[in-house]
Amino acid sequence: MRHFITICAISTALSTPVLAEDEPGQSLMDQGAELFFEGLRKEMEPALDELLGLADQFGPAMQSFMAEMGPALADLAAEIEDWSAYEVPEILPNGDIIIRKKPEPPEVAPQTPPEAPEGEIDI
Repeated sequence: MRHFITICAISTALSTPVLAEDEPGQSLMDQGAELFFEGLRKEMEPALDELLGLADQFGPAMQSFMAEMGPALADLAAEIEDWSAYEVPEILPNGDIIIRKKPEPPEVAPQTPPEAPEGEIDI
């Protein structure tokens, strides 16, 4: 969600109209781009305001969660060396979450070619 807010803020900042008035040398392409971004900014403004309201509402709760759970999650991440060794988490009907370790493939002993008998070979 933090990335989405950043992207929206950057796009809003980039879409603000240029301070200079229409210059006589401004091309139609520049004018069209300016009008497009102005319209985009006006359309996105209510959604951005709502998104900022949600960020204000959930921000303190997320900070509290990370303050409490952050060290435990860091310890867990330090214990698990290879995330690819585990299957996708499964939620049981009673609410338990199970993360199973993938079965290890059976070890295959390297096959050595049979030794040739000693002695002469008659052709």
